[in-house]
Amino acid sequence: MSSSDPTVQPVPASVVEQVDAADVTLSNPKRAVISLGSNLGNRLETLQGAIDALEDTPGLRVKAVSPVYETEPWGVEPGTQPSYFNAVVLVKTTLPPDSLLERGHAIEEAFERVRDERWGPRTLDVDIVAYQDVVSVDPVLTLPHPRAHERAFVLAPWHDVDPEAVVPGRGAVVELLAAVGLDGVQPRVDLELRLPE
Repeated sequence: MSSSDPTVQPVPASVVEQVDAADVTLSNPKRAVISLGSNLGNRLETLQGAIDALEDTPGLRVKAVSPVYETEPWGVEPGTQPSYFNAVVLVKTTLPPDSLLERGHAIEEAFERVRDERWGPRTLDVDIVAYQDVVSVDPVLTLPHPRAHERAFVLAPWHDVDPEAVVPGRGAVVELLAAVGLDGVQPRVDLELRLPE
């Protein structure tokens, strides 16, 4: 592509300044990766609502939103549950991991998530996949997420927003994704989640 290509618009300096200014409100923020999933109700609207709720969290900025993937539910008979819409968001936050987890649960509850059945259908799942390079075996919040490295519905959208990403202690997302494959995970190019204004 030549630099004179009229379809390629440089990002206006004013926008870059706004983004940088927004970042200044977070002193020494940490990077976190959050996985979202929904298989009940208006799944796309729910995922967008969760992204907006994350952005509305004090001490948190949503930096990137992945494409949407459609995934067959785990651990259940095919066809017995609606498929999931999944996405990954990258955030910068000054919240410690446990506060981020509490916020994730509060957002789930706002969407009337009911935790009554393992592998059950759910309006919304908010999972912290990784927080900086933290490796923790705390049963309340294991970091990185104990199954992220083997789940294409986390790895595929994560790779889309951060091709260089690494799962701490597990390896590069691109290699983990190649090992897992994309079986049962469909990119939904017809759907789009917005970065909050």
